[in-house]
Amino acid sequence: MKEHLRKAQIGKLGEDLASRYLVSIGFLIERRNYWRPYGEIDVIARKGDKFHFCEVKTVTCEIGDAPPTLISQKTDNWSPEENVHPLKLWRLSRVIQTYVLSLPESADWQFDVIAVFLDQETKKAIVRITEDVTLGE
Repeated sequence: MKEHLRKAQIGKLGEDLASRYLVSIGFLIERRNYWRPYGEIDVIARKGDKFHFCEVKTVTCEIGDAPPTLISQKTDNWSPEENVHPLKLWRLSRVIQTYVLSLPESADWQFDVIAVFLDQETKKAIVRITEDVTLGE
């Protein structure tokens, strides 16, 4: 149970950091944790007229004094974005469809994956956005 709580706290912190980062680069946060019985979208943001449905994946790692360029595409031969697998994409597409139905017909949108690398020791974080990910069918 303790491990589950710890993971949930890290996940929430990652979502908070991702949301703050999005706001800092000009996004408006429309909703957080948009839940339906078949899944949840972590962050729904808007920049201009385009909606961004964001799945946030947070991992803890050592960043230390390393510049962000040293956090490579993969940490320990694994990328947090890899947790957004085909079944997860299918579930997220269903959740996104329900939200899109509430938007004006002409609304433009895309699905993004945000990876947050969190160093709990130094209290530093790096945010990486993979934009316009294909949801599949």
